[in-house]
Amino acid sequence: MPTRKSWIALRVAGLMISPLFQSEVVGQIQEREPIVQHLTLYRTTKIDGLSIFYREAGPKDGPTLLLLHGLPSSSRMFEPLFSRLSDRYHLIAPDYPGFGHSDWPDPKKFAYTFDHIAEIMNHFTEALGLSRYTLYMQDYGVPMGFRMALAHPDRVESLIVQDGVAHNEGLGANWKTRREFWKDRAANEAALRTNLFSFQTTKMRHVGDDANVELYDPDLWTDEFAFLNAPGQAVIQSDLFYDYRTNVDAYPKWQAWMQKTQPKLLVIWGKHDLSFDAEELERYRKDVPTADVHVLDAGHFALDTKADEIAALVRAFIKKK
Repeated sequence: MPTRKSWIALRVAGLMISPLFQSEVVGQIQEREPIVQHLTLYRTTKIDGLSIFYREAGPKDGPTLLLLHGLPSSSRMFEPLFSRLSDRYHLIAPDYPGFGHSDWPDPKKFAYTFDHIAEIMNHFTEALGLSRYTLYMQDYGVPMGFRMALAHPDRVESLIVQDGVAHNEGLGANWKTRREFWKDRAANEAALRTNLFSFQTTKMRHVGDDANVELYDPDLWTDEFAFLNAPGQAVIQSDLFYDYRTNVDAYPKWQAWMQKTQPKLLVIWGKHDLSFDAEELERYRKDVPTADVHVLDAGHFALDTKADEIAALVRAFIKKK
């Protein structure tokens, strides 16, 4: 049987091939290389006077996943899921203001707070007509998502948490410098930027303590480090992180909401994550005893190396619920 390459060569040469032979070869090619049914679209929309960029794929009549990214990434972090889930699910992943391809308004004129950005994300869902969705939240996506869920609980079908914190104990030892920054911003600004935005920290957010460094594409952290060093980013990210202290204050409220409503919850955790305390996933399970909890051999951005496993977990979770 000719290979795909030799068959194409025959076609280029203009040689005749019987329809039966063509059908058999094409069938083999399609079996090895499935046709992508839903391409990813890269779009922008105006929300509260800002251009908000987002990725969209999948059937609009399928279950909707609203994917909320972390620091210092963008909707780009969810590309592995777009290529694995868009056959059945409607995927929407926005970039927050100040991130990715969305507008980066001047911090002197725009309040970079989690309350403000979550409000814009709620307006974003309204503009797109998203009335019911599963929230997929990673890192910064957790405080964004819980604000959105508490503001409009009727819109949330279920929650997926991937390496994100909703308990004060989940902030590990490397948060000491960050807590000092919250106490006295001026005195600790330089130390905070080194602790949070340096090249080494940016790399370690991905690799953590995983000895298999060769599994990680170095573009992941070099691109993010370039983003963090773009003009204006230092102030934007410092402003938003200074507001992170309001998340800590809100943790009890989010916990109480989970305990009362018992949402359908999937928690995915990379065991090599050094950003947060590894026992955080058990705290989610304490709040929601029926939570589906999984620890993967991955880092803080578990999609870097375990996209197939995560896609399978998401499919099983949504199917079950």
